[in-house]
Amino acid sequence: MEQKQIASFVIRFQLVDFDTATKEKQWRIKVTHVQEDEELLFETSEEALNFMKQVVGDS
Repeated sequence: MEQKQIASFVIRFQLVDFDTATKEKQWRIKVTHVQEDEELLFETSEEALNFMKQVVGDS
């Protein structure tokens, strides 16, 4: 029988800066891998997604 893997993440976006001239937002993204109780900070959603892919073995 195939064993199922479960990976749960909590993702929090915190606005850290907003440039009124360019309307650009700078985010701090905290990803928590629930099973390992591991937290990492990222500046882009792409970096956060790459981390999650790495955890589940999809990269």
